[in-house]
Amino acid sequence: MKRIKYLLIGILFITGCIGVGPTTRINFTAPDTYPEGIAYDKAANVYYVSSARTGAIGKVTPEGIYTVLHSDTALKSTYGMKLHPDGKRLFVCVSDANYSKYTAPDTRYKMARLISIDVTTGKRLADINLAPLYEGNRFANDLVFDDKGNIYLTESYSNAIIKVDANNNPSVFSKSPLFETGGIGLNGIVYHPSGFLLVNSTGKGALYKVDINNPQNVQQVKLPMFFIGADGMLLNDQNHLTLLVNGGNDKIFRLETTDNWASGRMAATTLIADRFTYPATATFNGSDIWVMNAKFHELNDTTAIPSKVFAIQKVVLKPIPKKLRD
Repeated sequence: MKRIKYLLIGILFITGCIGVGPTTRINFTAPDTYPEGIAYDKAANVYYVSSARTGAIGKVTPEGIYTVLHSDTALKSTYGMKLHPDGKRLFVCVSDANYSKYTAPDTRYKMARLISIDVTTGKRLADINLAPLYEGNRFANDLVFDDKGNIYLTESYSNAIIKVDANNNPSVFSKSPLFETGGIGLNGIVYHPSGFLLVNSTGKGALYKVDINNPQNVQQVKLPMFFIGADGMLLNDQNHLTLLVNGGNDKIFRLETTDNWASGRMAATTLIADRFTYPATATFNGSDIWVMNAKFHELNDTTAIPSKVFAIQKVVLKPIPKKLRD
């Protein structure tokens, strides 16, 4: 029955897209950067974007003008990013995991760093080495702040959650057998004000709930399906979560809960006609959600010509009829 139900949902959103074009985009020219992370700065009215190819951190105006905020080829690749609650510092995950044009044997799969950038001057304020914390391949991928100024990062190859406290002291926060998978595992992460983290797995398509006060207490959230290719997430409110999926599906879903994320169900989704191109991470601009289209499918195609133009795209979610949600 579940297979039939989600087939019906698919048909609904295919037929619903007839005569409808893609949602609003902010196109910007930044040749061969392949931005993955995004963060909106309300005070400056710009979007900060990372680069999986060059490691450069740029900023994009609503009119689509791209300029470099911070550049250093030693960064290899930059991924998830968040603006600090003080509005002055941008924190960015740094690794040499997949696509850097500056990759090197001494850093590939070995580098994991967290840096902070002064958003006014572009100067690097902190550079925290996470690699000594754990064994195995390394990929610092995404991050989130809690209400005390601590930062939690996903380690996508070693499948751990790393904590960096307000004094920039790093430690392994949580590493559960539930996280284990081949390839890219833990990815998107959000902090819930009830005192837990929600983190997804790209490879497993699962969502996990991790207790802040007891990080070994990890529970898999019961969902009606697996979201293989799960990537960035945003917490809309205590009971609603936006989840990005890429790697072939390229859609965004709104999940909802009635039991504090012991379980969840689909409440809304984007249309196929929106034509997202590998949506990786998202950011709030007011109540609106804007997504970074990373175009990583091109980096997996040796015949593809590197893109010069990339797009930040507005998300418009269409409610799923209640009778099809459960």
